[in-house]
Amino acid sequence: MRARSAVRSSRSRRSPTYEPTGGIVAAPTTSLPEQLGGTRNWDYRYCWLRDATITLLAMMRDGYYDEARAWRAWLGRVMAGSQSQIQIMYGIAGERRLPEYEIPWLPGYEGASPVRIGNGAVDQLQLDVYGEVMNALHLARVGGLQSDETAWSIQYAMLQHLDTVWEQPDEGIWEVRGGKQHFTFSKVMAWVAYDRAIKSAECFDLEGPIEHWRDMRERIRADVLEKSWNSSLNSFAGYGSDASLLLLPLLGFLLPNDPRVTGTVHAIETTLTHDGLVKRYHTTEVSDGLPPGEGTFLARSF
Repeated sequence: MRARSAVRSSRSRRSPTYEPTGGIVAAPTTSLPEQLGGTRNWDYRYCWLRDATITLLAMMRDGYYDEARAWRAWLGRVMAGSQSQIQIMYGIAGERRLPEYEIPWLPGYEGASPVRIGNGAVDQLQLDVYGEVMNALHLARVGGLQSDETAWSIQYAMLQHLDTVWEQPDEGIWEVRGGKQHFTFSKVMAWVAYDRAIKSAECFDLEGPIEHWRDMRERIRADVLEKSWNSSLNSFAGYGSDASLLLLPLLGFLLPNDPRVTGTVHAIETTLTHDGLVKRYHTTEVSDGLPPGEGTFLARSF
């Protein structure tokens, strides 16, 4: 039974891959709600860089290196050119224009509305994407995926651009629609981007301004520890508290037994759980541009 379940899970992870291009869609559906009758219904039939990198790592663990190589080639195509124009998502063939509109004449699943086509988040700044891509490509090298000069040149250019934008507010991993804010997770993932670049350069003899990257890594770490840590709450909260902070030890930013990590986990357990599941954030406290409610997130709960 366990073996069959593992096989089904593996097939499910491969199924969002579009073979002609190597693009990996987040889901083959649009407008499935978080809550029956709710309004947080999005079109997920596109290739998020964040989601695709996570899927890539899962496929490599299962030995699907052909799919991993195809995705890396897709990434090289869609990210070619100016890194200031990087998007958080693309179409399966690399399409950049994904305008969002609503179809009012469709009732939606179990009455959920609106039904949306396209996704307005395509124009957002989400700084964590830089760290996600850098981490995935580093782990791909560690996992045995052959070196690719195009991928490293893209990573190099990404960091040059990240130098200029990491201090900016963004829409973050949760793609809020209430305006740009400062998110701890976004800053930490900027730290991850430099950290993994350093590790790749050192482990695989790749050229790059390693000393500058080390300086940037330390600068970002100091910024997060100063501005996001709230000693009175014994939790990271200065940039805003949300469930993405549970990833801090998994990313290597702090050790799992660091008191600041255990304090943050306890705070999230105390304030962001409902019926044993973890919410993204308090929708009544975060300006995300949507009506309050919903937000329990199964992946983060696991």
